[in-house]
Amino acid sequence: MKYNLQQCIGARLRRLSRIADAHFRAELTDLDITENQMTILFALSKLGKIEQGKIGQNLVLERSTVSRNIKLLEKRNYLIRTEAYRPEVELTKEGKEFVQVLIPRWEKAMNKLISKLGMKGFELIEKLENRIE
Repeated sequence: MKYNLQQCIGARLRRLSRIADAHFRAELTDLDITENQMTILFALSKLGKIEQGKIGQNLVLERSTVSRNIKLLEKRNYLIRTEAYRPEVELTKEGKEFVQVLIPRWEKAMNKLISKLGMKGFELIEKLENRIE
């Protein structure tokens, strides 16, 4: 075999993702929201009203993940979804307010991760993402 199993890029990236997710999850525990839901809310705060399918493309999330989380966020009145064949979604007033609650939590987790990685490590992650996209 050309590579050791421990060198598997996919496995190592997923492990890093789980480690980073744990930092975000620790900040979100009392808010009853997942990392994916937070990411969707952040995307909507930037993109405004957008076709639901475009969220998955933008965030590189599976269609089922987006659909499931959109339904959960809609139940919590954080977003509204049109009834169109290709539904559009946007944040509600409550959703916009909740994003403002999330931002300091997200920043706290980011600060912890960047303190561990250093700015050089943070920049390397960005370079890696751009290279394998």
